[in-house]
Amino acid sequence: MRDPLASLRLMKTVERPAQLFVRGQGSWLWDSESRAYLDFTQGWAVNSLGHSPSVVVDALKRQAESLINPGPAYYNRGMLELASRLCQASGSDQVYFLNSGAEANEGAIKLARKWGQLHRGGAHRIVTACNSFHGRTLAAMSASGKPAFEALFEPKVPGFTKVPYNDLEALAAAVDEQTVAVMLEPVQGEAGVVPATLDYLQGAERLCRERGVLLILDEVQTGIGRCGTLLAEELYGIRADIITLGKGLGGGVPLAALLARGNACCFEPGEQGGTYHGNALMTAAGLAVLDTVLEPGFMEQVRDVAQHLREGLARVARRHGHGPLRGHGLMVGLPLIHQSAPLVARHALDEGLLINAPQADCLRFTPALTVSRANVDEMLKRLNRAFALAKSKPLEIA
Repeated sequence: MRDPLASLRLMKTVERPAQLFVRGQGSWLWDSESRAYLDFTQGWAVNSLGHSPSVVVDALKRQAESLINPGPAYYNRGMLELASRLCQASGSDQVYFLNSGAEANEGAIKLARKWGQLHRGGAHRIVTACNSFHGRTLAAMSASGKPAFEALFEPKVPGFTKVPYNDLEALAAAVDEQTVAVMLEPVQGEAGVVPATLDYLQGAERLCRERGVLLILDEVQTGIGRCGTLLAEELYGIRADIITLGKGLGGGVPLAALLARGNACCFEPGEQGGTYHGNALMTAAGLAVLDTVLEPGFMEQVRDVAQHLREGLARVARRHGHGPLRGHGLMVGLPLIHQSAPLVARHALDEGLLINAPQADCLRFTPALTVSRANVDEMLKRLNRAFALAKSKPLEIA
């Protein structure tokens, strides 16, 4: 029997709806009452291949039967195979595996500061962007420009300068002799799916080369096919020194990666570690995801269904007086005009649709990379109904 006080025994760190989800398959979730929900959040872009994809389930079963975690101080086959495959596919030289995107960004900060000790006279400051989000460890929160983080858990980790996003002049003014790196998201997801402009990101790379500092790209949300290419940097024609991955890399299990190129590969034994880092079970899942994403035709299919999604969302936006759309690939933001995004998302839940409101005036759509056109069409029907309900009940609290 379910404990009626179970929800009260969890620390209340997030507002959760009452639904208890018990099963998932592809783009669908079922709750304990056997009601089906169309999922266009996928764990905030985590389930890259959808819920319980057979390739990941089979990989986990096979690996669990032979070896789960020999410990981070020893090699395992999945660790080595995924490292080789990921570096080859991304053009990176070295990789370190972790449990989450926040940990990967924490590792990137450490790696950049180590590089600053070796190559830039001890420089340690990192320039990041206003409204950025890099995770919830203390250093990652300190690096983030999310306004809600400003007063939390003071004092923060020092050494971060925040400047307006998509403002190359402000970025250039902030880089000085104490700067070791510039750390940016190609698309600011939590800010409302705000992409970097081409001129901005190419200019940031050029600035880093001219000033002799590292470029770090936080691709925790944009990487592993989310934007229609393996990495979002490919869309911009740039090349970062350090890249962080998470979310979609594990396809639903805790796996992240810190990638480095050239002399940014400067960690030495004892400088980074973690009990579960690179364990055999998680890297087996990551290898199954990466192999699937790199199959011939997979990215073309992502781009095709992304176009179908954008065209459909654009029609819905025009019908209800919202837009224009933002984002790349299957990471789409729909800005709302004079309407509450959390309220629309609440009504969408009532209609059996899971969507996310990262900002009060923006809805975010991050479906599985395997989402079908039929799934998209059904989502649009439910979204239209949610908008209509939100208009008819404007005073309801989201």
